[in-house]
Amino acid sequence: MDRAFIAIGALSGCLAVAAGAFGAHALRARLAPEMLDVFQTGVTYEMYHALGLVGVGILLARFSTEGSVWLSAAGWLFIAGSLLFSGSLYLLALTGTLWLGAITPLGGVAFLLGWLALATGILR
Repeated sequence: MDRAFIAIGALSGCLAVAAGAFGAHALRARLAPEMLDVFQTGVTYEMYHALGLVGVGILLARFSTEGSVWLSAAGWLFIAGSLLFSGSLYLLALTGTLWLGAITPLGGVAFLLGWLALATGILR
């Protein structure tokens, strides 16, 4: 699972860079400033958690010969958080569909639980 988390983290980082460039160049003239801010928040959180996911994969590869339930949970929670949090913000900004904002906190909770699982996995 360690290599998968590193690869998914790298792809997520790539997507965050591409989305950031898309937002800065293609969306600047098309979105209201507040929606551009919403889009940028999704980009920022995706990048942070892409790096976190790469870190989880490295920790699993380096320090866990038999795997770790807690570190694996952290990785999956970071993936879920990126999809729910950043994904909902991207869609909200691009479509203006306001109910998508109700999904965003679920992604935030996944991020929080992921960081707690990471801390627990390191301490065990």
